Amino acid sequence: MDWIVKQAQSLFKALSEIFTADIFLLGGQKITIFLLIEIIFFTLIAWLIVRVIKEWVKRWLLVRFGFDRGSREAISSVTGYILAIFGFLIVLQKVGFDLSSLTVIAGAIGIGVGFAFKNLVSNFISGITLLFEQPIKVGDLVEVGDILGTVEKISIRSTVIRNLTGVFIIVPNFRFIENEIVNWSYQDSRSGINIPITIAYGSDTVLVTEALLAAARKEPQVLSYPSPKVLFTGFGDNALEFKLLVWINNPREQFLIISSLNFLIEAELRYRSIQIPFPQRDLHIQNPEALAGLWQQNISTEITKDKVPIQSSSLPTRKKPISKPFNNWTLRDLLRQVSYFEKCSTVQLRQLIEEGYRQVFPPGEMICRENDPGDAFYIILSGSVEVFSEQTGKYIVTRSAGEFFGEMSLLMGIPRTASIRSLEETILFVVDRYNLQNLLVKHQGLADRICEELSQRQESLRSLGLLTNEIAAEPNPLIWIRQRIKTLFEL
Repeated sequence: MDWIVKQAQSLFKALSEIFTADIFLLGGQKITIFLLIEIIFFTLIAWLIVRVIKEWVKRWLLVRFGFDRGSREAISSVTGYILAIFGFLIVLQKVGFDLSSLTVIAGAIGIGVGFAFKNLVSNFISGITLLFEQPIKVGDLVEVGDILGTVEKISIRSTVIRNLTGVFIIVPNFRFIENEIVNWSYQDSRSGINIPITIAYGSDTVLVTEALLAAARKEPQVLSYPSPKVLFTGFGDNALEFKLLVWINNPREQFLIISSLNFLIEAELRYRSIQIPFPQRDLHIQNPEALAGLWQQNISTEITKDKVPIQSSSLPTRKKPISKPFNNWTLRDLLRQVSYFEKCSTVQLRQLIEEGYRQVFPPGEMICRENDPGDAFYIILSGSVEVFSEQTGKYIVTRSAGEFFGEMSLLMGIPRTASIRSLEETILFVVDRYNLQNLLVKHQGLADRICEELSQRQESLRSLGLLTNEIAAEPNPLIWIRQRIKTLFEL
């Protein structure tokens, strides 16, 4: 038994001598295996504490202060790095290191590391720059080189990007500092996309504009403000060149939106019989007279050989042209039926089509309801509508082609004062709130007609509290209405 105790004591003493034996000196401090284990142990504890604090700052403290995802990631990362540095210094001081004696050694080591790991140091500095300046943040949609995706994580050495197919790509940080970056989410998430289209020569450019805008407004992810635009970009070798410019609020879905718009554009062009051209080549004949003579000779021979009498009954009869229903009219033709636009030139009509769009309502369909917010102005192109009050169950008036409605709630900033439904198939020209200003600026006659219409509704305005006694006492309320429109739309 005593022999076993002695062997254990001798083994313990040998291990103790091994763990406490000096390996080397660093800044006047003897480095032993036991000291290294102690440093590793306390460093691990410090790392766990720093990690808990970092997660608490990111997931609780910054959330309560309302920071966005990118800012939370940046602040928590910087906080974690600072705490890690202080924690490591505390560990060194805890195990007995004299930090002042390590200054010169740390400087020498830093220079050596800087030369040996130049790229690593470059990425480190770039990572710190990204975290503090925040040209990109976690959650942004960025494009660097041929990589397009969402920033998932910004670390000291690299940035993790998930592309649109869900693949994670690790990009060194220096690429974000040294190269140009397209940040689709910077400040404003709205972004514009343009789709080039080529149209056959001889096509009606106004009809092309109508078709492209109709396609854009059928795509639900295209924003109504800024409104879609059609650009006539040039005359190509084989075609007229256009671009459809639209704005979207979700750049991550831009390729799906472009695909959807292409399908819609093709359908609208086909519906209006607008041709997309093929490449063409011109063939020039040097001696056309000889070729024409040869052709006539062959034709005469064939007719003589196979001569067949033509009976009058086999000739096609010309049918009387059938007038198209309103629904098949172009928007340009429908707008010309309205007195405010009948004298507009083709260019003015094309600009007008950019401010609004056509909407067809079958008989008996509700167009807008009482107390709904006013978000659009309507001009009746064909058909008729009934204006009535659902609250009182009273009929108010019937409006037909050439008249308009919806102006009161837009101009006065009040909810809809009545409900409106179609009495027959009705085509409306709809102008969004944001485009009404452009419409009134370009068509002063329509602005004047709106003023006159509103002035005739004094009683309705007074019952809604929009006309004060002083205004109602004016000999001509039209003056107040005009001033109201000028103030709202800066006319």
